Formats: sequence, structure tokens, C-alpha cells
Amino acid sequence: MNVNVLLVRFFFALLLTYPMISVAQKRETIEETLVNNKIDSLLNRAVIAVSESDYTQAIDILNYSRDLATDIGHTKRVGLTSGTLAKLYFELNDYESAKRENKKALKAQKEANSPDLLGQSYITATELSLVDGDQREANNNITKGLSILEDSSRDDLKSQLYNLRGTILQSSSNHIDAIQAYDQSITLASQANNAYLKTQSLANKSVSLATVGRLEEADETLLEIEGFANGKDLPNITNTLYKTKHLIAQARGNYKEANDYLTMYYASKDDTDLRAPSQVLPNGPNEELDAMVTQLEKDVLIEKDRNSKAMRLTLVLSIALCSILALLTLSLYKNNNLRAKANELLQAKNVELVIARDNAEKASTVKAQFLSTITHELRTPMYAVTGLTHLLLSENPTDEQKKHLDSLKFSGEYLLSLINNILDLNKLEANKVEVEETSFNLKKRIEDVLFALGKSARDKGNKLHLEIDEDIPLEVLGDPLMISQILINLVGNAIKFTRDGDVWIRVQKIAQGEADIRLHFEIEDNGEGISKKKQKTIFQNFTQGSVAINRKFGGTGLGLSIVKNLLDLLNSKISLDSTLGKGTTFKFDLKYNLMQALPGEDNPHNIIYDIDYVALENRHILVVEDNKINQMITRKILEKNKMTCDTADNGEIAVEKARTKKYDLILMDIHMPGISGMEATEQIREFNKEIPILALTAVTIDENIDDFYAVGFNDIIPKPYKVEEFFQKIHNGLRNSKVLN
Repeated sequence: MNVNVLLVRFFFALLLTYPMISVAQKRETIEETLVNNKIDSLLNRAVIAVSESDYTQAIDILNYSRDLATDIGHTKRVGLTSGTLAKLYFELNDYESAKRENKKALKAQKEANSPDLLGQSYITATELSLVDGDQREANNNITKGLSILEDSSRDDLKSQLYNLRGTILQSSSNHIDAIQAYDQSITLASQANNAYLKTQSLANKSVSLATVGRLEEADETLLEIEGFANGKDLPNITNTLYKTKHLIAQARGNYKEANDYLTMYYASKDDTDLRAPSQVLPNGPNEELDAMVTQLEKDVLIEKDRNSKAMRLTLVLSIALCSILALLTLSLYKNNNLRAKANELLQAKNVELVIARDNAEKASTVKAQFLSTITHELRTPMYAVTGLTHLLLSENPTDEQKKHLDSLKFSGEYLLSLINNILDLNKLEANKVEVEETSFNLKKRIEDVLFALGKSARDKGNKLHLEIDEDIPLEVLGDPLMISQILINLVGNAIKFTRDGDVWIRVQKIAQGEADIRLHFEIEDNGEGISKKKQKTIFQNFTQGSVAINRKFGGTGLGLSIVKNLLDLLNSKISLDSTLGKGTTFKFDLKYNLMQALPGEDNPHNIIYDIDYVALENRHILVVEDNKINQMITRKILEKNKMTCDTADNGEIAVEKARTKKYDLILMDIHMPGISGMEATEQIREFNKEIPILALTAVTIDENIDDFYAVGFNDIIPKPYKVEEFFQKIHNGLRNSKVLN
């Protein structure tokens, strides 16, 4: 039978049966509507009970409503009633019941895809986490809530979440970020026309403003708060006002006034803390109670409106479906030939797409192979540079020689980092580069950058100036190579575009807590400057100010792109101010953790590398390396630390020596003539399961690290390496294999 005839009969059959389906759906909808109407009526009674402070009755009504909604499988109303119960239990200080109900609410709201109700439940979850003192979980709940509400018009809910974020930051003494969070909360509360939420955030903001010394702003904020709070029973806001006034008076030296406000603060706080649970939501007019009742009424109305819209939409869609089916039935035969032609065209396009996909996959494979090869070829000579530098530094050079060797070591580390970032630019832009955290001397690191760039500055007739805040701690915790690369690119850029001028590097402390410090960096020059038009694209890959600038000054245009990507990884943004002919200033902020030194500890660096060098003495090591220079460097580094070495030029020799001689540990290169280091290790493991074998390789192994462990390697040392890291890996390998106690 003709396919078109079959399709026509199908659509006619569907049209004939659709009225019966619609009747059945309508009957089911009527039954559900009766229960839904009852639930809505109960929710309205719960609103009245809360407004009359009859919390026991409100809880009973909400529990009954939730059970009804559960029976008919109406997850939206289950989420609404459980969420309201959780909030009510929280306000009554019954935190365990609040957690139980909020968990039910979150589950139901996720199933029903109710973003506004989910946002409210994440607010309750955040408040419960803060009661438990779990700030990490509270922050997670805030992030989830803001993500869920991203496309929502409920600015009042977003305002509450930002206010809670500010409270967490404030409790951690991070007042600058706290002020920003409160500002976002105030803006959203204003957009929602919610004066209470706005005043609450203003009060919390005033504490942070006073704490950081922005007293005039704090005064202005107090005036705005008092205009709203005057004559109202708002104990929490009143407490906050007393605290702010105490901080302002103390900062201005009015100690008697500060003491009076502090006394009032504690008296008011004690009075609030002593209130019974029923007093948390007091009888009579109260802004906080009104806010909760209004919220509940709004949720009920929203749910009713959504249900009504859903019913209307179902009716409209039913009518539209009938019309569409009729039109499809009439036009199906005429369009069949057009469809056949379209299918032929699509098949041809699909063949083209498959070919294009295959070509793209081949290109990606070639690119990966090229990067793997070029990584080995670049890192192998870098191993010789860094290794020989270390050996020369250990041979008692003169002070002048040591200065130059330190500069060479620094430049080698920077060059290695630059090679890695250029080769892995896609990885960098995808935020897959890991940020290390180690202790380093920030001022020394900056001075090393300036020393490395000193000659190029002098060649251009430029002077370098370092202005660093003396209050910045000597040691910080962070990624030293990243800040070096950022500064080398920015300072080098300033030197390149300045002649017979000055380049300033400024580092100022913004804020400091017990565990971290925020710093502001500026790199300023009085050189060529950048036009407004070019400032918009200056941070893109391979971009310079103009073709003329490229010809005049050279360069790849990659430096500022790398700086931007690195700062993105460090959760920072770079900005610039520039005027043609007058110069340019680049600015960015960074946060570093602070060293937590133990009592009596003189050298915190020893925490990083816990190596017993005495235990390593006289240990017999087999070095498997086909490159004679690298073989010699590795042997000398080991022998300098009183270890004995044997060498093998390829995998076959290594397997034979491991079979016939006794070694404490094997350092195995991967790419060698004959059998590879992977194959050699597999063969050694056939007759010796215990000896520790470390892969000493210049290959990028991020993508296939499991393969190394699968063939029998104990650990991996990527070349070139830091000497301390080298010995740490050897020490761990010997200890884990019980060669060392």
C-alpha cells in the first residue's frame, strides 16, 4: 500500500480518537483540580494562622496540605508546603525539623523544576548551614541559589542570597568583598521595591564600611537606615546600628560615646537572644512577620496563576494540535516529493559533514602528535640548561658569578613556563592549567624579573623603579612562576614601547586577614601609549597596536593574551589606562595566602621538601638515559649528594643490568633507541617486582599518566625539574619500597 495513504489514514484515526483522549484528560484534570483547590484553601488558612501568630495551627495545616499534595503526586505543591514549613520551623528555632522539611522541599522542587521555590529553599539551606557554622556549605548553597534564579524576576530572593554572602565574607573579615556583596543585595532589593531587605543589607554594609575606615559613607548609610527603621520593632537592625555607631565613634576617638553604644549593643543583643521562640515572630505589626506572610501569600498566588496558565495553555495547545494535524493531512501528499528531494540533499550534506569531521579528527591527531614531539625536543635541552646551572651554583661561584647564575636559573624557569604555556595555549584558555601553591619571597621574585630585564631596559635608555609596600609580608603562598610570567610580559611590554623614559612597578596592600592578603599591582610607563580603539582588542591572541608598531618594535602579540589567561586562572582581571604619546598603566589585583609558621620555626621552606639526605648517601642508582649530556648531568647531581651511579644508554642494556646487578632504584628515560623505557620497565617487572622505578622524562604526560603506572613505574619526574623535587621523588620511592626505614 502507498506510504502516503497509510500516513493519511493514521492522521484521520488520530483526529477521530483525540476527542475521547481530551475527555479522559479533562476528567482527570477536574479530579486533581478539586484537591488542588482544597490545598490552596488550606494554604490561605495557613497564611491567616501565621499572621495571627498561631504557629501550631499553621504547622498542622501545612503538614496536612503537604500530605494531600503528596497523595496526588503534585510535586510543585509538595515543594511549596515543605519549603514554607522549613522556613517556619527555622524562625521558631526548631532547626532539625527545618532541615528535614527543607530536604523534602529541595527534592520536590527539583523534580517539578520550580526555580523560584528552589531559590527560597536554598536561602533556608544557607541559613541552616550558618547555624551549624559550616561556611563552605553555606557558600555552596548561595552559589546554587543564584544559578537557579539567574533568569528569574524574583530580585527579592537574589537580594537575600547576596546579603547572606556578605554576612559570610564579613564574618571572615573580608570586608571589601562583603561591601560589594551588600551593594548587589541593595540594588536587587530596590528593584524589587522591598524596603525591609534593602534596610537590612544597608545595616550590614554599614558595619563593614566602619570597620575599613570609610566613615563618611557609613554615616550616610546610617541616615538612610534610620529613616526607614524609626519607630519600628526591628531588633536585628537596631543591634547592627548600635555596632556601627560604636565602630564609628571608636575610629574618631570618641571613646565615651563608643563605650555607650557598645553597652546599648550588648543590652539589645542580650534582649534579642533571650526572646522565646514565639517572640522571634511577635504578635502585632512587625516588619519581619509581615515579610514572611507576604512571601507566603505571593507563593500561593504564583502557584495558582501557574496552574491556571497551564490549563489555558493545554486548551490552546489542544486546539492548535487539531488544526496542525488537519493541515498536515491536507498538505502531506503535495509535500512528499519535496521531502524526498530534501532527503537527498541532506544525505549529500551528511556525507560532506562526515568527511569534514574525519579531516578535523585527523588534524587534531596530527596536532597532538606534533605537540608531543616538540615538547620532548624543547624540554630535553632545557634539562641541560637547568641541570648545569644547578651544578655551577653548587661549585662555590664568586658573588658576581652567582648573581649571573641566579639570573640564568630564573630565566630558565621562566623560559620553561613560557614554552609550556605556548605549547598548551588551548589548555590554558580552557582553564585546565593547575595553579601551584608554594611559599616564595614576592619582593625577591619581582627583583629577579627586573634584573633579568635590566639589560634590555638600559639598551632602550629606560629606568626601572620598584615601589613595594613595606607592610607586605616577606613570604606569601602562591604560584611564583605565574606572577613572574605576568610581570615579565607586562614590564617587558612597557620597556619595548618606551625609549629614554621610566617604567614603574608598584605593589600596594589592599587588605590583610589572618590567612590571606590582597595586593594591587600597577605597571606604568611613559612610552607610546595605546589608542582607545586598540585597547578593546589588545588582550586577544597575536594582537598588537598596529602593523606599524609590529614592524617597529617586533614581538608575537601573545604576551598580553597569556597575561589575561593567567590572571583569569588566578580569579583576577586586568585593566589599563592609556593615552597616546603619554604612556600606559596596567592594573590588577591578586590574593595570596599567608604562611602559618609554627612556634620556634625559623625556616618554613623546610616544610615543603622533607628529605633525609643522609639516608640517601651510598644508595646505588641505575640511570637509563640515551642523551650523554643529560646522563652526565643526572649522574653529577646524584654524586654531589654522595650517591653512587651506574648508567645505561638504552632499554636493552638497562634490562640486562637490572637482571645481573643489585640497585636501590632505577631512573628510566622513556624515549630511547631500541626498546622504550615503558617496554624496558615491563620486562624488568617480570623478574623484579620490588625495585622502585621512576620515569625521568621530558614528555607531556597529563593525558596518559595511568599508562606509566600500569606498566610498573612507581612515580614520574618530568624534565626539567627542580633539584629539591628530584630528590623528594627519589626519597619517597626508596621509602615507599621499604629500602629506607
